[in-house]
Amino acid sequence: MEVLILLGAPGAGKGTAASRLVSRLNVRHVSSGDLLRQAVKQGTAAGKEAEGYMKRGELVPDALIGRIIADLLAAGGADAKYLLDGFPRTVAQAEMLERVVLGQGGHIRAAVVLDVDEAILIDRLAGRRVCSKCAAGYHVRNMPPKVADVCDACGSALVQRPDDNPETVRNRLAVFNKQTAPLIAWYRERQALARVEGAAGTADDVAERIVQALQ
Repeated sequence: MEVLILLGAPGAGKGTAASRLVSRLNVRHVSSGDLLRQAVKQGTAAGKEAEGYMKRGELVPDALIGRIIADLLAAGGADAKYLLDGFPRTVAQAEMLERVVLGQGGHIRAAVVLDVDEAILIDRLAGRRVCSKCAAGYHVRNMPPKVADVCDACGSALVQRPDDNPETVRNRLAVFNKQTAPLIAWYRERQALARVEGAAGTADDVAERIVQALQ
């Protein structure tokens, strides 16, 4: 079993990069949200417990997330390869993940950080728009709709998510940097860290840099 971790600030392009790495690296992409949703959908014991926290709007405890990850990895078998997107977020979660992976005879291949300048992150997030009906995504400059503020797919109005306004974005980035700096240092100390430029070129270029960094 092999686990690759993809780290990066909000707007760094983790999901886009992951979608291209699935076939390139023959991995299963699992986002932090997917972990919880899948466990709830499958009705596992850990999933049922997590659902209670989620319905109450509370954070799911690390210990419970650890059980969910253990269930996921165990179901994949010894030859499975996973790309975790957005998890772990803290050193405590990283330590827990390492125990789970090693306990199942696997190893963590690397933690890859997508480096993107803060000004670019703010522009990416503040310019995002989403359809109020079908949730299709757009960007006011990079991927605008054919008609301003109108969804190409269903004709509904496009809106900006509350957490994508510039002031909120800056706060989100500050929280991310404070929370993630120790995690990045933790993987660096274990010689398991790779940093990749996440802004230059196309999404395919970014994916190629990640592949090269893992050589």
